[in-house]
Amino acid sequence: MSGVVHAPSEVRRARYAVAAVFTVHGAVTGSFATRVPWIQDHAGVSAGQLGFALAFTAFGASCAMPLAGWITHRFGSRRALTGLLALWTMSLTLPSLAPNLLSLCLAMFTYGATSGMADVVMNALGVEVETRLDKSIMSGLHGMWSAGALIGSAAGTLAAHLGSDARVHHALAAAILTVLGLLVCRWVLDVRPTEDEEAPPRFALPPRSAVLIGAVGFCAVFAEGASLDWSAVYLRDQLEASAGLAAACTTGFMLTMAAARIAGDAVVNRFGAVRTVRAGGALAALGGVLIVLAGYPAVAMAGFGLMGLGIAVVVPLCFAAAGHSGPNPSQAIAGVATITYTSGLIAPGLIGGVAQATSLVVSFGVVTALACGLVAFAGVLRGGERRTGAKVAPPAAAVPGPRT
Repeated sequence: MSGVVHAPSEVRRARYAVAAVFTVHGAVTGSFATRVPWIQDHAGVSAGQLGFALAFTAFGASCAMPLAGWITHRFGSRRALTGLLALWTMSLTLPSLAPNLLSLCLAMFTYGATSGMADVVMNALGVEVETRLDKSIMSGLHGMWSAGALIGSAAGTLAAHLGSDARVHHALAAAILTVLGLLVCRWVLDVRPTEDEEAPPRFALPPRSAVLIGAVGFCAVFAEGASLDWSAVYLRDQLEASAGLAAACTTGFMLTMAAARIAGDAVVNRFGAVRTVRAGGALAALGGVLIVLAGYPAVAMAGFGLMGLGIAVVVPLCFAAAGHSGPNPSQAIAGVATITYTSGLIAPGLIGGVAQATSLVVSFGVVTALACGLVAFAGVLRGGERRTGAKVAPPAAAVPGPRT
Protein backbone atom coordinates (compact mmCIF):
# COMPACT_ATOMS: atom_id res chain seq x y z
CA MET A 1 0.00 0.00 0.00
CA SER A 2 1.01 3.61 -0.46
CA GLY A 3 3.11 5.41 2.11
CA VAL A 4 0.58 8.11 2.88
CA VAL A 5 0.53 9.04 6.57
CA HIS A 6 -2.81 9.74 8.21
CA ALA A 7 -2.92 12.13 11.16
CA PRO A 8 -4.51 10.84 14.40
CA SER A 9 -7.44 13.24 13.99
CA GLU A 10 -8.04 11.89 10.47
CA VAL A 11 -8.01 8.32 11.77
CA ARG A 12 -10.50 9.17 14.52
CA ARG A 13 -12.76 10.86 11.98
CA ALA A 14 -12.46 7.83 9.71
CA ARG A 15 -13.58 5.62 12.60
CA TYR A 16 -16.87 7.51 12.91
CA ALA A 17 -17.26 7.59 9.13
CA VAL A 18 -16.87 3.83 8.74
CA ALA A 19 -19.27 3.32 11.66
CA ALA A 20 -21.82 5.41 9.76
CA VAL A 21 -21.17 3.27 6.67
CA PHE A 22 -21.98 0.14 8.69
CA THR A 23 -25.18 1.79 9.90
CA VAL A 24 -26.25 2.66 6.34
CA HIS A 25 -25.48 -0.87 5.16
CA GLY A 26 -27.56 -2.36 7.97
CA ALA A 27 -30.46 0.03 7.32
CA VAL A 28 -30.79 -1.31 3.77
CA THR A 29 -31.12 -4.86 5.09
CA GLY A 30 -33.72 -3.83 7.67
CA SER A 31 -35.69 -1.86 5.10
CA PHE A 32 -35.84 -4.85 2.76
CA ALA A 33 -36.65 -7.53 5.35
CA THR A 34 -39.84 -5.88 6.57
CA ARG A 35 -41.38 -5.71 3.08
CA VAL A 36 -40.73 -9.31 1.99
CA PRO A 37 -44.45 -10.23 2.31
CA TRP A 38 -45.38 -7.32 0.00
CA ILE A 39 -42.67 -8.36 -2.46
CA GLN A 40 -43.95 -11.95 -2.42
CA ASP A 41 -47.49 -10.84 -3.19
CA HIS A 42 -46.39 -8.43 -5.92
CA ALA A 43 -44.26 -11.08 -7.66
CA GLY A 44 -47.01 -13.68 -7.25
CA VAL A 45 -44.69 -16.40 -5.93
CA SER A 46 -45.34 -19.21 -3.45
CA ALA A 47 -43.47 -19.63 -0.18
CA GLY A 48 -41.18 -22.21 -1.79
CA GLN A 49 -40.49 -19.98 -4.78
CA LEU A 50 -39.77 -17.07 -2.45
CA GLY A 51 -37.23 -19.16 -0.56
CA PHE A 52 -35.62 -20.11 -3.87
CA ALA A 53 -35.40 -16.44 -4.91
CA LEU A 54 -33.99 -15.34 -1.54
CA ALA A 55 -31.23 -17.93 -1.89
CA PHE A 56 -29.93 -15.89 -4.83
CA THR A 57 -28.93 -13.20 -2.33
CA ALA A 58 -26.24 -15.39 -0.83
CA PHE A 59 -25.37 -16.80 -4.27
CA GLY A 60 -24.81 -13.31 -5.66
CA ALA A 61 -22.75 -12.28 -2.65
CA SER A 62 -20.57 -15.39 -2.82
CA CYS A 63 -19.92 -14.86 -6.55
CA ALA A 64 -19.11 -11.14 -6.27
CA MET A 65 -17.19 -10.84 -3.00
CA PRO A 66 -13.89 -12.12 -4.44
CA LEU A 67 -13.98 -9.10 -6.81
CA ALA A 68 -13.82 -6.61 -3.92
CA GLY A 69 -10.06 -6.86 -3.46
CA TRP A 70 -9.38 -6.19 -7.14
CA ILE A 71 -11.79 -3.22 -7.18
CA THR A 72 -10.13 -1.73 -4.10
CA HIS A 73 -6.68 -2.15 -5.65
CA ARG A 74 -7.85 -0.59 -8.91
CA PHE A 75 -9.68 2.45 -7.52
CA GLY A 76 -8.47 2.90 -3.93
CA SER A 77 -10.49 2.15 -0.83
CA ARG A 78 -12.46 5.41 -0.68
CA ARG A 79 -13.65 5.39 -4.30
CA ALA A 80 -14.33 1.65 -4.15
CA LEU A 81 -16.46 1.97 -1.03
CA THR A 82 -18.28 5.05 -2.32
CA GLY A 83 -19.27 3.33 -5.55
CA LEU A 84 -20.10 -0.07 -4.09
CA LEU A 85 -22.11 1.35 -1.19
CA ALA A 86 -24.13 3.50 -3.62
CA LEU A 87 -24.83 0.44 -5.79
CA TRP A 88 -25.95 -1.45 -2.68
CA THR A 89 -28.30 1.26 -1.43
CA MET A 90 -29.81 1.75 -4.88
CA SER A 91 -30.27 -2.01 -5.34
CA LEU A 92 -32.86 -1.83 -2.55
CA THR A 93 -35.35 -0.68 -5.19
CA LEU A 94 -34.99 -3.78 -7.38
CA PRO A 95 -36.84 -6.58 -5.48
CA SER A 96 -40.05 -4.58 -5.07
CA LEU A 97 -40.11 -3.91 -8.84
CA ALA A 98 -39.92 -7.60 -9.76
CA PRO A 99 -43.24 -8.84 -11.30
CA ASN A 100 -42.39 -12.56 -11.43
CA LEU A 101 -40.06 -15.26 -10.13
CA LEU A 102 -37.34 -14.86 -12.79
CA SER A 103 -37.03 -11.10 -12.32
CA LEU A 104 -37.09 -11.54 -8.53
CA CYS A 105 -34.20 -14.02 -8.72
CA LEU A 106 -32.19 -11.58 -10.85
CA ALA A 107 -33.01 -8.72 -8.47
CA MET A 108 -31.93 -10.75 -5.43
CA PHE A 109 -28.71 -11.81 -7.17
CA THR A 110 -27.84 -8.15 -7.83
CA TYR A 111 -28.93 -7.17 -4.33
CA GLY A 112 -26.67 -9.84 -2.81
CA ALA A 113 -23.71 -9.11 -5.10
CA THR A 114 -23.62 -5.39 -4.30
CA SER A 115 -24.19 -6.10 -0.61
CA GLY A 116 -21.32 -8.58 -0.46
CA MET A 117 -18.78 -6.38 -2.24
CA ALA A 118 -19.61 -3.32 -0.11
CA ASP A 119 -19.47 -5.56 2.97
CA VAL A 120 -15.92 -6.73 2.18
CA VAL A 121 -14.57 -3.21 1.52
CA MET A 122 -16.13 -1.64 4.62
CA ASN A 123 -14.84 -4.47 6.83
CA ALA A 124 -11.36 -4.11 5.32
CA LEU A 125 -11.45 -0.38 6.08
CA GLY A 126 -12.67 -1.15 9.59
CA VAL A 127 -9.63 -3.38 10.10
CA GLU A 128 -7.43 -0.62 8.66
CA VAL A 129 -8.72 1.91 11.20
CA GLU A 130 -8.47 -0.66 13.98
CA THR A 131 -4.79 -1.21 13.12
CA ARG A 132 -4.02 2.50 13.39
CA LEU A 133 -5.91 2.93 16.65
CA ASP A 134 -4.31 -0.25 18.06
CA LYS A 135 -7.52 -1.26 19.82
CA SER A 136 -10.56 -3.33 18.95
CA ILE A 137 -13.38 -1.50 17.15
CA MET A 138 -14.80 -4.21 14.90
CA SER A 139 -17.40 -5.42 17.39
CA GLY A 140 -18.72 -1.88 17.77
CA LEU A 141 -18.83 -1.42 14.00
CA HIS A 142 -20.96 -4.54 13.64
CA GLY A 143 -23.08 -3.26 16.50
CA MET A 144 -23.73 -0.14 14.42
CA TRP A 145 -24.76 -2.42 11.55
CA SER A 146 -27.27 -4.09 13.86
CA ALA A 147 -28.50 -0.67 15.00
CA GLY A 148 -28.95 0.37 11.37
CA ALA A 149 -30.87 -2.84 10.66
CA LEU A 150 -33.18 -2.10 13.59
CA ILE A 151 -33.72 1.47 12.35
CA GLY A 152 -34.49 0.28 8.83
CA SER A 153 -36.76 -2.42 10.22
CA ALA A 154 -38.66 0.08 12.37
CA ALA A 155 -39.20 2.40 9.40
CA GLY A 156 -40.28 -0.54 7.25
CA THR A 157 -42.69 -1.74 9.91
CA LEU A 158 -44.28 1.71 10.00
CA ALA A 159 -44.52 1.79 6.20
CA ALA A 160 -46.14 -1.65 6.16
CA HIS A 161 -48.56 -0.64 8.93
CA LEU A 162 -49.60 2.38 6.87
CA GLY A 163 -50.13 0.13 3.85
CA SER A 164 -47.64 1.97 1.66
CA ASP A 165 -46.48 0.60 -1.68
CA ALA A 166 -43.05 -1.01 -1.16
CA ARG A 167 -41.86 0.46 -4.47
CA VAL A 168 -42.43 3.96 -3.10
CA HIS A 169 -41.05 3.08 0.34
CA HIS A 170 -37.88 1.52 -1.06
CA ALA A 171 -37.32 4.29 -3.61
CA LEU A 172 -37.49 6.87 -0.83
CA ALA A 173 -35.31 4.83 1.53
CA ALA A 174 -32.76 4.17 -1.24
CA ALA A 175 -32.53 7.87 -2.07
CA ILE A 176 -31.98 8.89 1.57
CA LEU A 177 -29.47 6.11 2.28
CA THR A 178 -27.55 6.74 -0.96
CA VAL A 179 -27.11 10.42 -0.10
CA LEU A 180 -26.03 9.55 3.45
CA GLY A 181 -23.61 6.94 2.13
CA LEU A 182 -22.03 9.36 -0.35
CA LEU A 183 -21.58 11.94 2.40
CA VAL A 184 -19.97 9.70 5.01
CA CYS A 185 -17.68 7.95 2.50
CA ARG A 186 -15.90 11.29 2.01
CA TRP A 187 -14.28 10.81 5.42
CA VAL A 188 -13.14 7.18 5.31
CA LEU A 189 -9.44 6.41 4.87
CA ASP A 190 -8.22 6.40 1.28
CA VAL A 191 -5.79 3.48 1.15
CA ARG A 192 -4.07 2.99 -2.20
CA PRO A 193 -1.55 0.46 -3.51
CA THR A 194 2.05 1.31 -4.30
CA GLU A 195 3.02 1.54 -7.96
CA ASP A 196 4.90 -1.77 -7.89
CA GLU A 197 2.27 -3.67 -5.92
CA GLU A 198 0.75 -6.49 -7.95
CA ALA A 199 -3.02 -6.43 -8.31
CA PRO A 200 -4.88 -9.32 -6.68
CA PRO A 201 -6.69 -11.72 -9.01
CA ARG A 202 -10.31 -10.95 -9.82
CA PHE A 203 -11.30 -14.37 -8.50
CA ALA A 204 -9.26 -16.50 -6.12
CA LEU A 205 -9.82 -19.20 -3.57
CA PRO A 206 -9.51 -17.95 0.02
CA PRO A 207 -6.13 -18.57 1.69
CA ARG A 208 -5.85 -21.42 4.16
CA SER A 209 -5.79 -19.03 7.11
CA ALA A 210 -9.10 -17.54 5.98
CA VAL A 211 -10.65 -21.01 5.74
CA LEU A 212 -9.76 -21.78 9.37
CA ILE A 213 -11.02 -18.40 10.56
CA GLY A 214 -14.12 -18.79 8.42
CA ALA A 215 -14.86 -22.12 10.11
CA VAL A 216 -15.17 -20.30 13.44
CA GLY A 217 -17.43 -17.70 11.82
CA PHE A 218 -19.43 -20.54 10.28
CA CYS A 219 -20.34 -21.86 13.74
CA ALA A 220 -21.45 -18.42 14.96
CA VAL A 221 -23.47 -17.52 11.86
CA PHE A 222 -25.14 -20.93 11.86
CA ALA A 223 -26.31 -20.33 15.44
CA GLU A 224 -27.42 -16.80 14.51
CA GLY A 225 -29.40 -17.91 11.46
CA ALA A 226 -31.00 -20.79 13.34
CA SER A 227 -32.03 -18.55 16.23
CA LEU A 228 -33.37 -15.73 14.07
CA ASP A 229 -35.46 -17.97 11.83
CA TRP A 230 -36.54 -20.67 14.31
CA SER A 231 -36.68 -19.16 17.80
CA ALA A 232 -40.30 -18.01 17.44
CA VAL A 233 -41.30 -21.36 15.93
CA TYR A 234 -39.52 -23.18 18.76
CA LEU A 235 -41.45 -21.31 21.43
CA ARG A 236 -44.76 -21.73 19.62
CA ASP A 237 -44.46 -25.40 18.66
CA GLN A 238 -42.37 -26.85 21.48
CA LEU A 239 -43.54 -24.74 24.41
CA GLU A 240 -46.99 -23.61 23.25
CA ALA A 241 -46.18 -19.92 23.70
CA SER A 242 -48.45 -17.23 22.27
CA ALA A 243 -47.61 -15.61 18.94
CA GLY A 244 -46.71 -12.35 20.67
CA LEU A 245 -44.37 -14.01 23.15
CA ALA A 246 -42.75 -16.05 20.38
CA ALA A 247 -42.13 -12.91 18.32
CA ALA A 248 -40.76 -11.14 21.40
CA CYS A 249 -38.17 -13.90 21.75
CA THR A 250 -36.78 -13.18 18.26
CA THR A 251 -36.76 -9.44 18.91
CA GLY A 252 -34.98 -9.99 22.23
CA PHE A 253 -32.36 -12.11 20.50
CA MET A 254 -31.67 -9.33 17.98
CA LEU A 255 -31.48 -6.65 20.69
CA THR A 256 -29.12 -8.81 22.77
CA MET A 257 -26.79 -9.23 19.82
CA ALA A 258 -26.83 -5.52 18.98
CA ALA A 259 -26.12 -4.46 22.57
CA ALA A 260 -23.37 -7.04 22.99
CA ARG A 261 -21.65 -5.94 19.80
CA ILE A 262 -21.73 -2.27 20.75
CA ALA A 263 -20.26 -3.07 24.17
CA GLY A 264 -18.00 -5.86 22.95
CA ASP A 265 -14.91 -3.82 22.08
CA ALA A 266 -14.26 -3.02 25.74
CA VAL A 267 -14.27 -6.73 26.54
CA VAL A 268 -12.02 -7.57 23.59
CA ASN A 269 -9.55 -4.82 24.49
CA ARG A 270 -9.42 -6.13 28.05
CA PHE A 271 -9.25 -9.88 27.47
CA GLY A 272 -8.27 -10.34 23.82
CA ALA A 273 -10.08 -12.01 20.94
CA VAL A 274 -9.35 -15.64 21.81
CA ARG A 275 -10.51 -15.51 25.42
CA THR A 276 -13.54 -13.42 24.44
CA VAL A 277 -14.64 -15.95 21.81
CA ARG A 278 -14.04 -18.88 24.15
CA ALA A 279 -16.13 -17.25 26.86
CA GLY A 280 -18.77 -16.34 24.30
CA GLY A 281 -18.85 -19.90 23.03
CA ALA A 282 -19.34 -21.16 26.58
CA LEU A 283 -22.25 -18.73 27.08
CA ALA A 284 -23.79 -19.74 23.75
CA ALA A 285 -23.45 -23.43 24.63
CA LEU A 286 -25.09 -22.80 28.00
CA GLY A 287 -27.88 -20.99 26.19
CA GLY A 288 -28.26 -23.95 23.87
CA VAL A 289 -28.56 -26.33 26.82
CA LEU A 290 -31.30 -24.14 28.32
CA ILE A 291 -33.14 -24.11 25.00
CA VAL A 292 -32.96 -27.89 24.62
CA LEU A 293 -34.02 -28.59 28.22
CA ALA A 294 -36.56 -25.76 28.54
CA GLY A 295 -39.95 -26.69 29.90
CA TYR A 296 -41.23 -23.11 30.00
CA PRO A 297 -41.03 -20.24 27.48
CA ALA A 298 -39.11 -18.00 29.91
CA VAL A 299 -36.30 -20.56 30.16
CA ALA A 300 -36.02 -20.87 26.39
CA MET A 301 -36.07 -17.07 26.01
CA ALA A 302 -33.20 -16.84 28.50
CA GLY A 303 -31.37 -19.48 26.47
CA PHE A 304 -31.80 -17.55 23.22
CA GLY A 305 -30.63 -14.41 25.00
CA LEU A 306 -27.45 -16.18 26.14
CA MET A 307 -27.00 -17.54 22.62
CA GLY A 308 -27.14 -14.03 21.18
CA LEU A 309 -24.81 -12.68 23.84
CA GLY A 310 -22.29 -15.44 23.25
CA ILE A 311 -22.05 -15.28 19.46
CA ALA A 312 -22.43 -11.50 19.03
CA VAL A 313 -18.75 -10.58 18.68
CA VAL A 314 -17.51 -13.70 16.88
CA VAL A 315 -18.06 -12.60 13.28
CA PRO A 316 -16.54 -9.10 13.81
CA LEU A 317 -13.48 -10.74 15.37
CA CYS A 318 -13.26 -13.21 12.48
CA PHE A 319 -13.16 -10.32 10.01
CA ALA A 320 -10.52 -8.57 12.13
CA ALA A 321 -8.40 -11.75 12.29
CA ALA A 322 -8.73 -12.25 8.53
CA GLY A 323 -7.65 -8.67 7.90
CA HIS A 324 -4.49 -9.24 9.93
CA SER A 325 -3.75 -12.71 8.55
CA GLY A 326 -1.89 -11.81 5.38
CA PRO A 327 -0.73 -9.17 2.90
CA ASN A 328 -4.13 -8.86 1.19
CA PRO A 329 -6.81 -8.16 3.82
CA SER A 330 -9.62 -7.71 1.29
CA GLN A 331 -9.01 -11.15 -0.20
CA ALA A 332 -8.87 -12.80 3.25
CA ILE A 333 -11.99 -10.97 4.42
CA ALA A 334 -13.79 -11.96 1.21
CA GLY A 335 -12.91 -15.61 1.91
CA VAL A 336 -14.23 -15.44 5.47
CA ALA A 337 -17.34 -13.58 4.33
CA THR A 338 -18.06 -16.20 1.67
CA ILE A 339 -17.90 -18.98 4.26
CA THR A 340 -20.12 -17.12 6.72
CA TYR A 341 -22.65 -16.23 4.02
CA THR A 342 -22.80 -19.92 3.12
CA SER A 343 -23.47 -20.78 6.75
CA GLY A 344 -26.29 -18.25 6.91
CA LEU A 345 -27.73 -19.74 3.73
CA ILE A 346 -27.77 -23.37 4.82
CA ALA A 347 -28.58 -22.95 8.53
CA PRO A 348 -32.35 -22.35 8.33
CA GLY A 349 -32.91 -25.17 5.84
CA LEU A 350 -30.71 -27.63 7.72
CA ILE A 351 -32.45 -26.85 11.00
CA GLY A 352 -35.78 -27.46 9.28
CA GLY A 353 -34.56 -30.71 7.74
CA VAL A 354 -33.29 -32.07 11.05
CA ALA A 355 -36.52 -30.98 12.74
CA GLN A 356 -38.56 -32.76 10.06
CA ALA A 357 -36.60 -35.97 10.57
CA THR A 358 -36.42 -35.75 14.37
CA SER A 359 -37.50 -32.62 16.27
CA LEU A 360 -36.58 -28.98 16.83
CA VAL A 361 -35.03 -30.02 20.13
CA VAL A 362 -32.51 -32.17 18.25
CA SER A 363 -31.93 -29.31 15.79
CA PHE A 364 -30.89 -26.99 18.59
CA GLY A 365 -28.76 -29.76 20.00
CA VAL A 366 -26.76 -29.41 16.76
CA VAL A 367 -26.58 -25.65 17.30
CA THR A 368 -25.31 -26.25 20.84
CA ALA A 369 -22.60 -28.57 19.54
CA LEU A 370 -21.44 -25.90 17.08
CA ALA A 371 -21.33 -23.37 19.92
CA CYS A 372 -18.96 -25.73 21.71
CA GLY A 373 -16.81 -25.55 18.58
CA LEU A 374 -16.26 -21.85 19.29
CA VAL A 375 -14.62 -22.81 22.58
CA ALA A 376 -12.46 -25.47 20.96
CA PHE A 377 -11.25 -23.54 17.91
CA ALA A 378 -11.08 -19.92 19.09
CA GLY A 379 -7.28 -20.15 18.98
CA VAL A 380 -7.25 -19.65 15.20
CA LEU A 381 -8.17 -15.99 15.84
CA ARG A 382 -4.91 -15.38 17.70
CA GLY A 383 -3.31 -13.73 14.66
CA GLY A 384 -5.93 -10.98 14.71
CA GLU A 385 -6.08 -10.58 18.47
CA ARG A 386 -5.89 -7.03 19.76
CA ARG A 387 -2.96 -6.36 22.04
CA THR A 388 -3.86 -6.46 25.72
CA GLY A 389 -0.48 -6.09 27.29
CA ALA A 390 2.73 -5.09 25.56
CA LYS A 391 2.29 -2.55 22.82
CA VAL A 392 3.20 -3.51 19.28
CA ALA A 393 4.87 -0.98 17.03
CA PRO A 394 2.48 0.55 14.51
CA PRO A 395 2.89 -0.42 10.87
CA ALA A 396 4.82 1.41 8.18
CA ALA A 397 8.01 2.76 9.71
CA ALA A 398 6.68 3.47 13.20
CA VAL A 399 4.06 5.92 12.00
CA PRO A 400 0.33 5.26 11.51
CA GLY A 401 0.27 4.82 7.74
CA PRO A 402 -1.34 2.27 5.43
CA ARG A 403 -0.55 -1.36 6.08
CA THR A 404 1.77 -3.09 3.63
